[in-house]
Amino acid sequence: MKIRLPHAPYIANKIAIDLLNCGFVTMLKGLEPVTKIAEDLIVADIKSEMSLEERVTEILEQNEDEMEFQRIDRRSMFWLIKKKLAKEFDVILSYEDRYNELAHKILETSWKNNLIEYAVSENRVKNIVYTSIEDYVSCFQAIEDDVAEKISHYKRKLIPGSEEYDLIFEKLYEEELRRKGMLS
Repeated sequence: MKIRLPHAPYIANKIAIDLLNCGFVTMLKGLEPVTKIAEDLIVADIKSEMSLEERVTEILEQNEDEMEFQRIDRRSMFWLIKKKLAKEFDVILSYEDRYNELAHKILETSWKNNLIEYAVSENRVKNIVYTSIEDYVSCFQAIEDDVAEKISHYKRKLIPGSEEYDLIFEKLYEEELRRKGMLS
């Protein structure tokens, strides 16, 4: 599943917490620096995909008349162009491979910056990071649904997209993440 920008800080925080709690990684400078590196790398990855998708959209718009004339499905063409340009934008399209690469970058950058230390195989630590990403991605939709359900039971009806709704949603979302051990 695709990671969106608002999820980056939560995933990064979960990665740092899971590394701290795994029992074989020592945080040399605390959670914050590891969280920051993870978030920066996740955001960079998301932005690369966003740039790729913007370019694909531009190409589609430039060829709109021809596609309409030939009755080409826009969604299929979007995917084909995205697939063709992915390497140029350094985007891995398979989410499993992408999360694996991201986990490796987070581990390597954290270690090179002397933020973590471990005495087990690099792969074992990378798997903690990968699993953190996968766990978050697999449950964030359920958390969002739970939060939306809670808000729907408020006596005063909140309008989705309003500032008040967004603030309450964010607060409840973070509470739910804390309850599930994904946020410190």
